[in-house]
Amino acid sequence: MPESMPLIHISFYRFVALPDPEGMAALLRELVAPLTGNVLVAQEGISGALAGSLAQIKAFEHAMAHDPRLGGLFTDMPFKRSTCNTPPFWKVKVRVKPEIVALGLDGVTGLVPDRASGHHLSPQQWRDLIARDDVVVLDNRNSFEYRLGRFKNAIDPHVDNFRDFPDYVAGHAEQWKAEGKKVAMYCTGGIRCEKTSAWMQQFGLDIYQLDGGIMNYFQALPDADKDWQGECFVFDNRVAVDTHLQETDTTSDDVYNPDIPDERWRLERAHRLSAFTPKVYREPTDDAPEAASGRDEPAS
Repeated sequence: MPESMPLIHISFYRFVALPDPEGMAALLRELVAPLTGNVLVAQEGISGALAGSLAQIKAFEHAMAHDPRLGGLFTDMPFKRSTCNTPPFWKVKVRVKPEIVALGLDGVTGLVPDRASGHHLSPQQWRDLIARDDVVVLDNRNSFEYRLGRFKNAIDPHVDNFRDFPDYVAGHAEQWKAEGKKVAMYCTGGIRCEKTSAWMQQFGLDIYQLDGGIMNYFQALPDADKDWQGECFVFDNRVAVDTHLQETDTTSDDVYNPDIPDERWRLERAHRLSAFTPKVYREPTDDAPEAASGRDEPAS
């Protein structure tokens, strides 16, 4: 790929019942072959983050919508795009897991959330909602993501691992209800909120989620910085983007606190990966060292 051609990053997810995850993964491995990145497949659906040239990305998106072997399951699946200076990934992986979002709760694993049962807000509707006084703005991400950037007045649930989030909600649900609060929840691309909002229905909360997550908010609103403070962490080698979806100069040392055990191992891994990551994209050669495909699981 010529150096002047931009590298495009896309993220996507779709909750849909997949009775044969292994078969779906085999097909996806064929479709993602020209790209780099990560795709997770489970009985509850797929989640992915990929990078390639614009032509390669368009070809993949077209295949997901029109390949007859997919049975129309992903025809209208949205893709969130951004350009890159740093290659987000060096190779591509398609893996089968029990969940595409590891909530780890009894009765939730493998359960496909019913999108029709939730309140999905457009970026403008979200902006209007979080300006109200009767709303709890809940950040559904890890604490290191929250520290780097967040919506104004958002609460940090102090999550070191996504599995910690349910405990926080369970411990505060009754208080929120007693105070008559609506819960406005957001995450990077929408997938974590999709999964947890279905589980949170049991508490009788009035729950709203930002459709498409932070990435969609940045993409839709040129003045997103009116509501957003800081940058947004992304789960790949770029580390962070600003409200215009442009890669920033933030490094892993700026993100992770080495005094926190869960963050220390993330920082050590990021340092290992950075040895293989050039700052300007060039087409990998056969003798290039093989680096890991990203800093974390995809978080669409």
